[in-house]
Amino acid sequence: MATTADIGNSGALQNIDRFSPSRGKGSRRFGWTLLLAYLLLTIGGICMVTPFFWMILTSVKPPPELVNFSFFPENPTLQNYSNVLNTSSFERWYLNSIIVATISTVSVVFFDTLVGYTLNKFNFPGKNIIFIGMLGTLMIPTEMLIIPWFTMSVNWSWHIGYAQYWGIAFPGVITAAGIFLMRQFFDGVPNELLDAARIDGMNEFGIWWRIAAPLVKPAIAALAIFNFIGNWNAYLWPLILANSREFYTLPVGLSFFRGESTTHWERIMTAASLASIPLLIIFLVFQRQIIRGIALTGLKG
Repeated sequence: MATTADIGNSGALQNIDRFSPSRGKGSRRFGWTLLLAYLLLTIGGICMVTPFFWMILTSVKPPPELVNFSFFPENPTLQNYSNVLNTSSFERWYLNSIIVATISTVSVVFFDTLVGYTLNKFNFPGKNIIFIGMLGTLMIPTEMLIIPWFTMSVNWSWHIGYAQYWGIAFPGVITAAGIFLMRQFFDGVPNELLDAARIDGMNEFGIWWRIAAPLVKPAIAALAIFNFIGNWNAYLWPLILANSREFYTLPVGLSFFRGESTTHWERIMTAASLASIPLLIIFLVFQRQIIRGIALTGLKG
């Protein structure tokens, strides 16, 4: 049993340790390390946001100021926004991008989550072969798939009329990377919980929808957000399939402002600024899910 003297000696030792040189030196070292980390992060953040602010400031510059290479506009104007909206089909391109990105995102969330759950929680012949085959598709460059995609779209008339929405979206309706991500996250769902639901008479689809999927919401949110951003920024495939300006997506439509003899940089920057609004809204609203999804991606439940 500790005596009063022992307790007093312990308190004295703690006080001595608090003011010892080694402790102060360690604290100073930790402080300098933390300061250096914040300094490097601040420099990196400035380097990353500077092009974004340059784009916004250029969008409010009149054309004569573009040759001055000044960071801030001398005579800011909103005429560039009026020109973009009145001289092009920008609103239609905006709608096209929203439709294509939404179709792809909803499909990816549904199918990738369902397939990932099936590959993780069920045992059936050829399961590993199927999974390895899916992962093998990640090694195929996208450029090699353009011709098969285009041939399929022509054979099924996905390059005509409103079917172009599906033609542009279908290469991304299910992804091997998303399946792999969801399969790994479903490792953290206890099998005992699923067995209990089966004993209660719930069917397999209900178990996935009501029990398993809600437990991996951070992964689903990250998958949906990154897939939406990827499809929103897609350029090559929409450029090849869309046969008229009416069905251009925003990245393809931006090339409309570049002519053979001149490039309207102020209009390109204006259109790019408007196109980034949905991505900013998504990040501001779902930033916690994005960060949590990234943080948990490397963890195995």
